[in-house]
Amino acid sequence: MTVLITRPAPKGDALASALAEQGIASLVQPLLTIAPGSGLPQLGDQLAALQEGDCVIAVSTHAVKMAHTYLTEQHIPWPTGVHYLAVGQQTADVFAQACGQSVSAPQREDSEGLLALPELAQPAQHNVLILRGNGGRELIFETLVERQASVSYCETYARHWLALKGDTLYPEWQQQGVDTLVVTSGQQLAYLVRLMPVQARDWLYGCRLLVPSERIETEARDIGFRHVTMVGSASNAALLTALSTTGITG
Repeated sequence: MTVLITRPAPKGDALASALAEQGIASLVQPLLTIAPGSGLPQLGDQLAALQEGDCVIAVSTHAVKMAHTYLTEQHIPWPTGVHYLAVGQQTADVFAQACGQSVSAPQREDSEGLLALPELAQPAQHNVLILRGNGGRELIFETLVERQASVSYCETYARHWLALKGDTLYPEWQQQGVDTLVVTSGQQLAYLVRLMPVQARDWLYGCRLLVPSERIETEARDIGFRHVTMVGSASNAALLTALSTTGITG
């Protein structure tokens, strides 16, 4: 087995190192880089407008780290008296360390799981601030609006897609025996598919694909992937466990 890891640094490199310790070959090819988001200058005002019982949601560790770096540089504290939520436990741990308060996360680490948390069951008349990248997580926004919350975004980080040449990459990946793919977001999956020339699609769809959520699993199967494993988390620990277990099938 040779694993193609598409997640950006530093997590992609960390997963490759962990796999190497277990004797599993891998290639790291990030599809994007992460940079500070255009919404950061408004973050202080957005946080200051929150009242007791309002919510702040972080969709990823990138969202937390970029926000916290900015707030620290501007000497702006995280507010107290609000609910802090995260899509996954890894993000919750990073968020709790940043804001110094407890952070709730669902067992099902996706948008649907987050929306099932008790803090979001009756958000009417409350403000909800979602820390995210440039796009994504519209289901959270739309569902909370339907529940009569006042919802806003802050784009704390931005994804910049790398200008890659799929017709050059895929023969190299085939030559090196890539048969397993790690893709941790729907946007990355769509970009990977767009990169591949038509003649590479059958090979691509025949690889085993590891994804973090049921939603991305469904998207992958709809695209044409035949062997999809839903890991249940985007953390390197969960991915490593799945990749280290023999006989996993989609």
